[in-house]
Amino acid sequence: MLTERQRMILSAIIDDYVRSAEPIGSRSISKRGNVGFSPATIRNEMSDLEEMGYLEQPHTSAGRIPSHKGYRYYVDHLLQHGSLQTQDLDSMKGAFAERIQEMEGVIQHVAGMLSSLTNYTSIVLGPEVFSTTLKHIQIIPISETTAVAILVMNTGHVENKTVTIPEGIPMSEIEKVVNILNTRLKNVPLVQFKSKLYNEISNELSKYVNGYQELLGMVESVLQSDEKDRVFLSGMTNMLTQPEFKDVEKVKSIFDLLEEAPTLIKLFTPSNEGIEIKIGAENSIEAISNCSLITASYSIGGTPLGTIGILGPTRMEYGRVIGLMEHLSKHMELVLGRWYGK
Repeated sequence: MLTERQRMILSAIIDDYVRSAEPIGSRSISKRGNVGFSPATIRNEMSDLEEMGYLEQPHTSAGRIPSHKGYRYYVDHLLQHGSLQTQDLDSMKGAFAERIQEMEGVIQHVAGMLSSLTNYTSIVLGPEVFSTTLKHIQIIPISETTAVAILVMNTGHVENKTVTIPEGIPMSEIEKVVNILNTRLKNVPLVQFKSKLYNEISNELSKYVNGYQELLGMVESVLQSDEKDRVFLSGMTNMLTQPEFKDVEKVKSIFDLLEEAPTLIKLFTPSNEGIEIKIGAENSIEAISNCSLITASYSIGGTPLGTIGILGPTRMEYGRVIGLMEHLSKHMELVLGRWYGK
């Protein structure tokens, strides 16, 4: 357990470091009007906080910076959930007052607004990612080597895809495949198609379909969903403005991750946890092990539909970002409620 004095010093260091991005020394903390301790006393406490793993000293003669453990303690025990600034509230109110005719437009709007307000990278997953399921599939041959696959979704959306029929595979075998797909994939969300294909359906194909190995590639191309079109990113280049990300290779690995729609979808699967905060190494993906990821799910009638996320440095304005996320997720729920008539 930290003493009250240690808690105050840790909080002051994090607040100052978030603003300055420079290591914080004992003298700068002692000059705060509400501290009332000498630089020597503060220096001793900073040393103890470093030993306990809450602070780090990047250079021997430098001040301290917060560790991932320090940020976690700050978020869990010290963070003041203050009210949002009037300017932030006005920006959100104005954005949601606009009449946007398509759900995709609403989500793009939210992503852009969030990255603009925070100067971090925003990631928003729309309801269609998780709620769109397969209703029916047909594969109709148009020549000996090609066929048209027709996918009908529960939303009424219909997709047509031209696919190549593997050489030597008769239509009777393709019909078996279609029957299996219609049985095993009906009401399955789009995002689960690929995992279900290789974890379950491929075993069934091997039992009942001749030449199933040749057909697997065709089936995968039929089921390939345009996941990238359902993930909305804004402010990717904001990473470049943060002093923590001057290392080009570090930024490249983050950008590469943001291009991987399936990974993002898995990372952002909505939950009932409300606001979730993952700091540094708490993120399971190496590319963002030096970032903080704050997510909030939005729902209708208690069913989570999508997720809003902010990705930025661990030196993040946690209080403000959390406040923005809470307000935005509530507004998203109101908009979706009107959209779906619930």
